[in-house]
Amino acid sequence: MNKFGYFIAKNRVLVIIVATLLLLPSFYGMAKTRINYDILTYLPEKLDSVKGQRILSDDFKNSGLSFLIVENMESKDVAKLKEKITNVEGVKKVIWVDDFVDTGIPEEILPKDLKDAFYRENSTLMMIQFSDKVSSDTTQEAVVGIRKLLNKQCFLSGTASAMRDTIDIADKQTPIYVLMAVIFAIVVLALTLESTFIPFIILLSMAYAIMYNFGTNIFFGEISYVTKSLAAVLQLGVTMDYSIFLLHRYDEESEKLDDKNQAMANAIQKTAASIVGSSLTTIAGFLAICFMELTIGKDIGIVMAKGVLLGLISVITTLPAFMLLFDKLIHRFSHKTILPEFDGLAKLVTKHYKAFIVIAILIFLPAFYGQSHNEVYYNIDESLPDDIESVIAFRKLKNEYNMITTHMVLVSEEVPNFEMKQMIDEIEKLDGVERAVSYEKFVGPSVPETFIPQEVKDKFQQSGYKLILVNSNFKAATDEENAQIDAISAIVKKYDDKAILTGEGVLTKDLIKITDTDFKKVNIISTLAIFVIVMFVFTSISIPIFLILVIELAIFINMCVPFYAGNSIPFIASIIIGSIQLGATVDYAILLTTRFREEIRNGHDKFEAMEIAVRESAKSIVTSGFTFFAATVGVGVISKIEIIKSMSVMIARGALVSTGVILFILPGVLLAFEGFIKATSKNWNKSIVDKIKGGKIIYENK
Repeated sequence: MNKFGYFIAKNRVLVIIVATLLLLPSFYGMAKTRINYDILTYLPEKLDSVKGQRILSDDFKNSGLSFLIVENMESKDVAKLKEKITNVEGVKKVIWVDDFVDTGIPEEILPKDLKDAFYRENSTLMMIQFSDKVSSDTTQEAVVGIRKLLNKQCFLSGTASAMRDTIDIADKQTPIYVLMAVIFAIVVLALTLESTFIPFIILLSMAYAIMYNFGTNIFFGEISYVTKSLAAVLQLGVTMDYSIFLLHRYDEESEKLDDKNQAMANAIQKTAASIVGSSLTTIAGFLAICFMELTIGKDIGIVMAKGVLLGLISVITTLPAFMLLFDKLIHRFSHKTILPEFDGLAKLVTKHYKAFIVIAILIFLPAFYGQSHNEVYYNIDESLPDDIESVIAFRKLKNEYNMITTHMVLVSEEVPNFEMKQMIDEIEKLDGVERAVSYEKFVGPSVPETFIPQEVKDKFQQSGYKLILVNSNFKAATDEENAQIDAISAIVKKYDDKAILTGEGVLTKDLIKITDTDFKKVNIISTLAIFVIVMFVFTSISIPIFLILVIELAIFINMCVPFYAGNSIPFIASIIIGSIQLGATVDYAILLTTRFREEIRNGHDKFEAMEIAVRESAKSIVTSGFTFFAATVGVGVISKIEIIKSMSVMIARGALVSTGVILFILPGVLLAFEGFIKATSKNWNKSIVDKIKGGKIIYENK
């Protein structure tokens, strides 16, 4: 590794040229990587609800449905607007009353079912069917095209509309997220490091790694908007430690050697050895998310694990090259840091370690209760601001038409019309069902079958399936909606045991069920993976238990805040925040514990060893924790998308909580159980004597 480090140092200009040239394919990859804004598409393919969506998309050419409310407009003008919308690319069909009867017929004498479905006091309702799924580029462009045709009298609601607003907000704000992360990180680093110029060098090197990470996402084809919004700031936050370690090690080596190239080679060698273990815990935390059945976990987990690896590579290649190239500027702008020496903290946590253990025990119960009783939301519209178009339209749909979600029922075409009518009658009697719409519903004495155009029949019957649209006035993810879905399923299964129920509410119901399983699975896997890594790092059974318990306390404290503050959190946060916080901040605990063991091996008793460990480790832990906080808190402050805002705030808060718990609680735990740790760890208090007898290293007990 020393030869590799010397090569990097000696050929620093070449390294920078190669690294810069690699940005070109990275930019291409970034441009060609599609962003997916539909979380429901990450549900497993085996679910009936997902199979139903595929049938609607492939056979009915209709997997997306939106609702357009038109106020105070003459029927002839509504018909013209409908025609214009029908011609928008990506629109399969626009359903309105003129599909069933002539618009010349007065509204007052229309069949009750038609009137109730399409009219209110001063407005009328259209149903817009898209030719592709709501997350597709075609559908999203169609929403843009439809909105260009609308005026202030028109309100477009539905998942596709909400997703369009999400895209617009995310595209505008993601660059601001990164800018805020950079500015805040520069401020923290400038105050805590001994050079005003070095933060810019560190962040430049990290920028290369972030570009590589986003560029290589092209191999996945697409990433989620959650990943896109958070990946850069998360990568910056969790890999900043490695840059700080290299900087400190290089300064230390430079004091010993006049040859800066050799000093950097030594620094690269020693830094690589120390940060590989730390990076493994972070990578393990992210990879654990990949085991979610909801495949957005794989999306976030792989991208972030890859980002950590690329960040690690950047620290031992581009960062040393930049540091040597700008060495004079770095030292020209040297200054004292604002960080104290932490002597008082070291004495406090050592002298009163029992008191801090008691405090930890007292905090644990309310923290555990709070984090396990958080209110979780699953709807995308809840993450959007109240004043945007889709949310305003959604409120109108709810208030005027008493309709919030739409279920799609697919039954066999062999089910006769009279049974279809019976089925629909039963469904419409259910609590919360506003109406059910199907071809059979409108066939009867008032509207003979011969009057129904073939294209309308085709809209409700394709490839062996008949389609029923069930409008519900319950909101997705509520207990009432889920009970309604179960009741509808029971009814349709009586007539066709292979019937399929799908739609936003059904997909969300499946999402809730999977999320609960994923939360437990990810927690177990991340904990076990990090346990094994820490066990091998310390060759100890007990140390990983104590370190993980302390970080879990920090996670509980972090996650209980929304409960006691009366706030709800996005479902994805409850699954992945713990893994991110555990994987990213257990490094701080490893650093403190390693120094504690080192001082015990140097012959100090456990209290002296802990004082030294806290005093010497606190600067690095505080710098890393505050930098992680700075890189993510800006997103939480400015984001208009609640799911991004909530997760960023929790990640930022988690960095501070972990820093505090490790500096105040962990020392007491290690002191209280030092005897048990000694008995369950290999070579805990043995120091290596710098001599060899018979080709073997000899240990001396201290």
